[in-house]
Amino acid sequence: MAKKLEITLTRSLIGRPSDQRVTVNTLGLRKMHQTVIQDDNAAIRGMVNKVNHLVTVNELDA
Repeated sequence: MAKKLEITLTRSLIGRPSDQRVTVNTLGLRKMHQTVIQDDNAAIRGMVNKVNHLVTVNELDA
């Protein structure tokens, strides 16, 4: 089964560097407490690791 990641933006982007803002936007997050579901692959994991202090992640079984 393909795994999915449930990613929620839990901290504000105010005062964050532009590369972190771009990464969060690329994940599909636009507002605080918004949740998106992404495929679990190396690219998404890398983006999540870059902004792990701003998001919470739950693994889902699809």
